[in-house]
Amino acid sequence: MSQVLTMWTRLSPLPLGARVFSFAFSRKAPYFATVRPRFTVLEPNRAELVVPKRRGVHNHLGTVHAIALCNGLEAAMGALAEATIPADKRWIPKGMEVAYTAKATSDITCVAETDAEAWTSDDPDVGVRVRGVRDDGTVVIEGVIRLWVTPRKRAAQPASA
Repeated sequence: MSQVLTMWTRLSPLPLGARVFSFAFSRKAPYFATVRPRFTVLEPNRAELVVPKRRGVHNHLGTVHAIALCNGLEAAMGALAEATIPADKRWIPKGMEVAYTAKATSDITCVAETDAEAWTSDDPDVGVRVRGVRDDGTVVIEGVIRLWVTPRKRAAQPASA
């Protein structure tokens, strides 16, 4: 089990454990702290978090800014990737395609999902389906974040004497 998934499994059942996890996750990748993600689900092939609607993420309309939404989706994708990827592989994001489908007028639940077989395939291109959902169930953003998944490089073995 990955470090991220182990930390979630240990902390999430505790009072305020999900908040402690969310804070620690944001410390590891500080840019995510700008949207103050609150993780609610983390398991292989699925992650969910909430981006609270607050002044710090508003656009000129008073709704959650499009880039704040993308930041929340990428945080969910990153947690999913860390919780899912086999130990002998590594990942890096290579692109994001999203459509803004409605105004983000409430807290937004960001969801990232993949299929298990994508991580064991020989194809290094892994698509993570992402969406952001308003409190009333309306999807406000959806798309795919593409990952490049390759084998980990092995450390060079010392020469035998």
